Amino acid sequence: MGNPKQVMMGGWENRAVGRKTLHPKPATRNYFFRSIGKKIILLLLLFALVIGDTQSSASAAELTKIQRRGYLTIAVKDNLRPLGFTDPKGNLQGFEIDLAQQLATDLLGKTNAVKFKPIANRDRLSQVIDHKVDLTIARVTATESRARLVSLSIPYYFDGTRLITKNTSIQKLGDIDKQKIAVLKNSSTIADIKYYLPQADLVGVNSYAEGRSLLENNTVVAFAADTSVLSGWVQQYPQYRLVPVKLSTEPLSVVMPKGLQYDDLRRKVNGAIARYLEKGWLQQRAQHWGLP
Repeated sequence: MGNPKQVMMGGWENRAVGRKTLHPKPATRNYFFRSIGKKIILLLLLFALVIGDTQSSASAAELTKIQRRGYLTIAVKDNLRPLGFTDPKGNLQGFEIDLAQQLATDLLGKTNAVKFKPIANRDRLSQVIDHKVDLTIARVTATESRARLVSLSIPYYFDGTRLITKNTSIQKLGDIDKQKIAVLKNSSTIADIKYYLPQADLVGVNSYAEGRSLLENNTVVAFAADTSVLSGWVQQYPQYRLVPVKLSTEPLSVVMPKGLQYDDLRRKVNGAIARYLEKGWLQQRAQHWGLP
């Protein structure tokens, strides 16, 4: 994950929370849906409508083609609880799967009018760029560098760095300082931890599995990583819990193709997400899937 910074998405500027404002107050430390004001939601809706008005003369051939086909093709994760994962019956479930099905309902009139394509992280953008899928909804953080390659929707969820632990004595950040914390090697999470816990002893790991292994054998007292991923851990391994402080804020967006012929598709997707935010539907689904 990148550090909180200004993110450019189709002309819209999202200025994520700055580092010095990230020490959460008790009433405001929950994620985006619980803290964003109604005015901000309405501004997002206005953004989607304005984009639609200013680009309505562009070709809508791609959306028309999708409508003739009768279904969307969407790249998703199938191994990332609670965003997208396969249940014991082999069915895809999760917060991002719900979003994909709701978009299919809005664009094509049927919840099942979508074909999912499970992908690896490295293919999340290329699948859209190479026109192998219509959209990607797979925990893609909106960044300026990605926005140069693809179009990114307004955010549907705000992820960020948190810590997970099984040590019941840890109730706040100060309880972890000067102790060993596992972090993914070469990740920007390292900068987040060094900023908030400058005296912590960081232990680099190559994977989430390695981080959990160090937690299990008590080599480290906590593991720092993405909130969305760690939320899935808590659901699978109840001995763990999230430390109730988010150290960064990262917007997750739907990946869409660039090009004038896709303007109508982008406008429809942005307008739908803005409505889901304004009506509280995304908040409800996030809570359903245990996302903080």
